[in-house]
Amino acid sequence: MHHDYNDLIYVFNQSFIESFNTELLLGGDEPIYFPADESHSTHRIIFARGFFASALHEVAHWCIAGPERRLLEDYGYWYHPDGRDEQTQAAFEQVEVKPQAVEWILSASCGFRFQVSCDNLSGVEPDRDAFTAKVRDQVLAYLEQGMPERAKSYSDALIAFYGRSPLTAADFT
Repeated sequence: MHHDYNDLIYVFNQSFIESFNTELLLGGDEPIYFPADESHSTHRIIFARGFFASALHEVAHWCIAGPERRLLEDYGYWYHPDGRDEQTQAAFEQVEVKPQAVEWILSASCGFRFQVSCDNLSGVEPDRDAFTAKVRDQVLAYLEQGMPERAKSYSDALIAFYGRSPLTAADFT
């Protein structure tokens, strides 16, 4: 299956520009979220370098961010760059479980292969398998108990766009 980031932009913008005044845009080297301001009438989710996975990851953060956070640049989240020690990496992974679970759901909605991002190439070696298991547990919880409303809406729109079947636990092995 062909995966073009322009499709993600189209489906997202059709789904959320009017209802949430938010658009998905292609960016440069670094992803970022900007709330609307005097020079831009819409909130902007900007993903990196045309990477399909980057778009899904940035949208996942938006799907989880509450109304107050969506008024802050990058949702007001902390970010400690690559090169994290064990304690900082553990904190990073703790806050990334839910967004990466949503990202996995969105990826499956497109038929796109998901891989967790530990995002620490020059720091302590993360336990990728343990982190993947935590993210999968969150995915299964979302499937059983319901996922964030915007994540569900975008997932449904992507499933329809790509002609996929509804998601089940079997999609996340």
